[in-house]
Amino acid sequence: MALARTLLAPLRRPLRRLVNAWVETRLIEPSPDAMTLDPSLPTLYVLPRPALSDALLLETLCQRHGLPPASGRRRIDGIELPACLTLPVSRRRLWRRRTAHPAPFLSALEQLAADPDGDVQLVPVSVFWGRAPGKRFGFWRMLAADSWQLTGRMRRGLSVLVNGRNVEVHFGAPLHLRDLLDARGPALANRKTARLLRVHFRRMRTRVLGPDLSHRRTLIEGVARSTEVRRVIEELARSEKSSPQRLERRALRYGREIASSMTYPVLRFMDGLLRRLWNRLYDGVNVRGLARVKELAGDHTLVYVPCHRSHIDYLLLSYVLYRDGLMPPHVAAGRNLDIPLIGPLLRRGGAFFMRRSFRDKPLYAAVFNEYLHRLLARGHPLEYFIEGGRSRSGRMLAPRPGMLAMTLRSFHRSAAGTSPPKLAFIPVYIGYERIIENASYQRELRGGKKHKESPLALLRVLGQLRQPFGQVTVSVGAPLLLGDYLNDLDPNWRNSPVEPKPAWLGEAVPHLGNELARRINAAAALNPVNLVALVLLATPHNALEASLMTRQLGLLSRLQQWCPGGLDVGLPEGEPSDWIEQVISLGMIERRAHPLGDILVAKPEQASLLVWYRNNVLHLFALAGLTAFAFRHAGQHDLDSLHHLLEPAWPILARELFLEEATLASTLPAMLDALGKTALLTNEDNAWQRAEALEAGEQLNLLGRLMQPSLERGYLLLAILLDQPPGSQDREDLTERSRQMAERLALLSGRDAPEFFDRNLFAGLIRSLEAEGWIWEASDRLWFDQRLREAAQRSRALFDPELRHRLQLVTRG
Repeated sequence: MALARTLLAPLRRPLRRLVNAWVETRLIEPSPDAMTLDPSLPTLYVLPRPALSDALLLETLCQRHGLPPASGRRRIDGIELPACLTLPVSRRRLWRRRTAHPAPFLSALEQLAADPDGDVQLVPVSVFWGRAPGKRFGFWRMLAADSWQLTGRMRRGLSVLVNGRNVEVHFGAPLHLRDLLDARGPALANRKTARLLRVHFRRMRTRVLGPDLSHRRTLIEGVARSTEVRRVIEELARSEKSSPQRLERRALRYGREIASSMTYPVLRFMDGLLRRLWNRLYDGVNVRGLARVKELAGDHTLVYVPCHRSHIDYLLLSYVLYRDGLMPPHVAAGRNLDIPLIGPLLRRGGAFFMRRSFRDKPLYAAVFNEYLHRLLARGHPLEYFIEGGRSRSGRMLAPRPGMLAMTLRSFHRSAAGTSPPKLAFIPVYIGYERIIENASYQRELRGGKKHKESPLALLRVLGQLRQPFGQVTVSVGAPLLLGDYLNDLDPNWRNSPVEPKPAWLGEAVPHLGNELARRINAAAALNPVNLVALVLLATPHNALEASLMTRQLGLLSRLQQWCPGGLDVGLPEGEPSDWIEQVISLGMIERRAHPLGDILVAKPEQASLLVWYRNNVLHLFALAGLTAFAFRHAGQHDLDSLHHLLEPAWPILARELFLEEATLASTLPAMLDALGKTALLTNEDNAWQRAEALEAGEQLNLLGRLMQPSLERGYLLLAILLDQPPGSQDREDLTERSRQMAERLALLSGRDAPEFFDRNLFAGLIRSLEAEGWIWEASDRLWFDQRLREAAQRSRALFDPELRHRLQLVTRG
């Protein structure tokens, strides 16, 4: 090594110039300006392995960004050390056995032991060549990229030549050698330093590249031969009188149907392909909160749980993670997407396919469960949609238990081992200004049949790429650490037997699903389209003066700042006037000039589409809308009377919209104060009342109409339920009858919004009433007592006599 350094010394400067001219860093993290280095301390950089290309690139970056130099040597109180060190690598030579070299920090530690006032900061640096091929990709670029395989000198040289335009550099947090010294001496501190750095580099490599990708055939064969799958095969062989060999072949066939075949070359190919797609499709992809993921990625198994609004969700999140230096997850996809051309590409990009239901397929269920467990046990990041399918209404759907239950059982199974795993759920909100599926969602909500996915359908989608789709936002919510969550839910969960089903699982799955749904909603992103939809759809005829629209958008913005509907919610850039122009440019509304002031109008087909975007973020203004609705016909309330009026409706709305858990008593005073700041309400003698100004009253009415459809649905369902004696209706009858009445009301009131009478919303209302204990099911019938009648009577007072009379006419048919 010393001879090699001597021979390369004269070439170092021209090689550094060559690297400076040729290499382009795609990602430097953290940015050099954000690094927290102590300028008073000597700085030594540490690379995970000896690599001249990495050292030269580091020297260039330090010079370019004004960091302490990484070239030459550093004098530390009488001793000299290279400014750039590498961890020792054990080597095997043909003429001698494998040798290991000590870590290179011993002399510095010995010097610090003699000088109690000195210190040295080590900065670990990870360099990845060719992880993302960018706009140019090909065989040699993929061949030369970083992976878990060992990288030789020839391959490293090829990597520099081929992938020099796409390099990632990750700086670690500075490590102070003084903190590692103790009474046991410098020799032990030297080994401890090397161990800490190796752990850091391994975590960084796992974060960027993920765990090593096993051969697909080996993984499938291991699944088919696992203890659990073998047990099911033996049971089926006895019950079906079939040969175990035949059932094993069936298990292998199921494994091939399910398993992904993720490969680095295809990931890099898709990165370049998707970059082109997003640049053509969207004006920009905004990402928020990804730092939370990076903090966990090195030592946690990550399970991404995004909301499901579009087929694009599959690709968008993987692209964002890959672009920002994280390993894309294995994605659970419906088997309907395993179609020619598309399926093989998705499979090689990390998708694994599952049937919609496999309740009556015990062998398929065993194979799928074992495959999922092996992915999680090996630390592969995972992604699935807890809603099951895409939301046609635009609102968060009730979580499905299937994948969550399988994840919890796998985690419980691994927790019984000697090294319990760390698993974190990552909630992700994806917000679009315009989606590709606009027309199909409207057709399906009106009762149309869902079209089967096919390559021809893909061609039809490609034909839309010339249309404007605005921006899209990927917002990461607060991660949920599963171990801590289960400890709070049941401290003894680890001690319960793995088989049969743990006793705590039945309670944990729905509880976890609702918590994740709330965290997804709490990370919602407001954009111009959903803000304009909130305002315009609150008008009787979907038309509003441009000046009033501007004021109302400003009101919603201020309410979100003063009394946020979610902890991680973001506002769009620009002013309300800019937002209006953006929505007009997307063809979602029209501006009609008028001598007395411009008017903004949504035609019937536009209004129908805007409902979907309003529902994306309606939950953020649920409390504001409910509070404003209470002043619709009653001009004054004190805090106690208002709380008494809203208390029955609030928990039902909170469950329907998956709001963060908070009592009305704790949130209502802040909301009243916020409405007071906006001058919509005034407070005199501890009583809140409507402002006398005409404009303020108009804005308060618009805000109150946000919750009117939800309240009307609840009114209809309760009226139908209470119209009959307890136990006279079942769940299906009540749901269908309520849906029909809502459809009738929509026609009579001139609403062209199929989402208003979506049967899923009424089914969710029934579940919410059950959760609150107001109704219960026995002998397939729904029962209630006087408490429900009293709560319904209190809630009816929210409605003014005219609206209540109209709703009663509808229910009486």
